[in-house]
Amino acid sequence: MVKIKPFKGLRPLPEHAQKVASPPYDVLSSVEAREMASTNPHSFLHVVKPEIDLPGDTDPYSDVVYAKAKENLEKLINDHVMKQEDKDSYYLYQIQMGDHIQTGLVTVASVDDYTEGRIKKHEFTRPAKEDDRTKHILTSKAQAGPVFCVFRADPELRKIFDELTNDPPEFNFTADDGIRHTLWVIKNPEHTNSITRAFEGFDAIYIADGHHRSAAGTRAAGKYRELNPNYNGNEEFNYFLTVIFPDDEMKILPYNRVVKDLSGMSEQGFMEKLRSKFDITNAASKDEAEPKNNYEYGMFLDGQWYRLKAQDSIIDRTDPVESLDVQVLAQNVLKPLLKIEDPRTDPRIDFVGGIRGLKELEKLVNSGEWKVAFALYPTSIEQLLSVADAGKVMPPKSTWFEPKLRSGMVVHLLEE
Repeated sequence: MVKIKPFKGLRPLPEHAQKVASPPYDVLSSVEAREMASTNPHSFLHVVKPEIDLPGDTDPYSDVVYAKAKENLEKLINDHVMKQEDKDSYYLYQIQMGDHIQTGLVTVASVDDYTEGRIKKHEFTRPAKEDDRTKHILTSKAQAGPVFCVFRADPELRKIFDELTNDPPEFNFTADDGIRHTLWVIKNPEHTNSITRAFEGFDAIYIADGHHRSAAGTRAAGKYRELNPNYNGNEEFNYFLTVIFPDDEMKILPYNRVVKDLSGMSEQGFMEKLRSKFDITNAASKDEAEPKNNYEYGMFLDGQWYRLKAQDSIIDRTDPVESLDVQVLAQNVLKPLLKIEDPRTDPRIDFVGGIRGLKELEKLVNSGEWKVAFALYPTSIEQLLSVADAGKVMPPKSTWFEPKLRSGMVVHLLEE
């Protein structure tokens, strides 16, 4: 049984929604965020990346930064840019990118479900990033960015969502990047009870993106529980903010790789070693090289695109991790040939989100800073769920979800 509940969300007034809603904190550098928010005092970047309002040499993990987040959030409330809902509510959040539409439920999920494995993970987290988000939550007394979760598509919930999205939304805007964001507020007890019961029928939900935010929300709950030993479990600090989408509406793009050198090999020597594990053909263009199926790769080396197809002998289809395209590449090329033992820390490798296309790979290699690029076929949502169900961990940078959720659409306050 998965436990979620409606809550009194803090959200922008409709006339301010487009100005407030911002990209997530972890997709922009501080420099990029400072520039983006410089002419927009209402941007939620002032809350999720508050260092942009402090001197440029400020340590982004210092106490003054988290205090600034709290100050900036309070200012949005006091200036009547954002308001808290008057009663517990669910929210439907729909995102449209081109022809792709996905509709998710904004809710709060139980930290006990997280610790007991009913909210399933597929990534390791880094302590420093957990520390950062935990301090942000505890200082601001709010969860400002949602965890992006997935549930296995359910006919009953689809019917409810379809019915509710026929009503006029609370706000609806198109961001500068062309992505449309629409929010509905669900206060009717009949609807909220039906949604709650539907999730009680699930054995699990899955984190798609936001492992550090979910871990931080759980750690913050632990701190609150220490200070409130007689807590009853219904307090807001026992939950973290999430948006949960049906799995059949997910759009995952590839996460491509670029490597700085061939680890001492010549191009000819590298190609010879590749041919022992991959069938290789020349491609006339990046479009021809773009992978069309699992275990196909595009490679750009020395001004030439190639198509690589993994030989069956190197694919372990029995294991949910070893069968991933990213892992086949890592175990047969990156690690043994290019000597990249830990892609999380090795500076000789970088990762390029699929939204930037193969043109970006060409640009990076042609710049001379990178020697070779690999284009991958995207990991499927079913592969991700299989890894999580097996209690295993995906290789780093296995999935690039699009479109991205905006921060500031709905905020979870831990204290009223």
